Amino acid sequence: MISAGVTGGIGTGKTIFCRELDELGAEVVYADDLAKDMMVKDPDLREKLINAFGKNTYLEDGSLNKAHLIEQAFESDRVEELNEIVHPALRKKTEDLIQKAKNNGKPLFVIEAAVLLNKGRPDHLDKIILIKSTREMQIQRVTKRDAASAKEVVSRMNKQPDFDKIEHLADFVILNNGTIDDLKVKARELFTRLTH
Repeated sequence: MISAGVTGGIGTGKTIFCRELDELGAEVVYADDLAKDMMVKDPDLREKLINAFGKNTYLEDGSLNKAHLIEQAFESDRVEELNEIVHPALRKKTEDLIQKAKNNGKPLFVIEAAVLLNKGRPDHLDKIILIKSTREMQIQRVTKRDAASAKEVVSRMNKQPDFDKIEHLADFVILNNGTIDDLKVKARELFTRLTH
C-alpha cells in the first residue's frame, strides 16, 4: 500500500480530487478535520493547548472555542506556536491511520493537507501530490464557493505557502484549470498508477 499526501492552495480542487480517490477505494483523511477532532478528544493535546492559549480555548461543553483560538493564533501572531503543538500529534495519528489502512487491505492511503510541505517533504508519506490552478481560477472558485469577495480570497491565498517554490517537493503535479470531470479523470488515472 502506498501512502500519499495531497496538497495545494485554496480553490485548487484538493477536496474533489480526494473524494474521487475515496470513491475508488482509497482511505482518505482530511488533516483539518482530523486536527479539529483531536483537539477536542485527545487529552494530552487539550492540556497543551490550554497551557499555551488559556482555559478559554474550550467552551463549557468541552468543544473548541474557535473564535478564541483564531484570535490567539492569528491576531496575536502565534500560528507557529499552535502548529508546533498540533502537528506532532497529527503526524503520530496519521502514522497510526496509515498502519490501520494497511492492515485493512486498503490499496492507497491519502491525507489532504494544505500545510503538508511547510517544513519540507514529510518522510512518513511515500508520495506527494500537488494540485495547482491559475490564480484567477482559484479566486473565481472560492468567491463562488464561500460567497467571499475577491479581496478576501486573495488575503487568504497570501497566507498560504507559495506552491511554485515548493513544487519540486512533489512527485506529481496535477493542473486543474478545467472542469470537475476533467479533475476526476486525473484522479482516476493517478489512482491506477499508484495502485498497480
